Amino acid sequence: MKEKTITNQILKYLKSEPLCFAFKEHGGIYGVSGLPDVICCYKGKFVAFEVKTEKGKLSKLQEITLKRINEAGGMAFKVTSLEEVKDILREVMPES
Repeated sequence: MKEKTITNQILKYLKSEPLCFAFKEHGGIYGVSGLPDVICCYKGKFVAFEVKTEKGKLSKLQEITLKRINEAGGMAFKVTSLEEVKDILREVMPES
């Protein structure tokens, strides 16, 4: 499955969730290099996902960016599927 397909599945799911605002970072000359593909505010928490295929690897800049987000108190993850995103959200934000 292509990264674009996985990203679209993740965005569709996140946008259907109550208390979630999510968008795709498109990069380009006006974007920020290394920023994760999907940025969201989920139940008041900053969460970011760098989407890769099963064989995809993070660039050094992506690794640094995910680390910096986590150090700043946000949550940033490399993911390879929608199911992985769902698992992460259940784990880090259990139902009240």
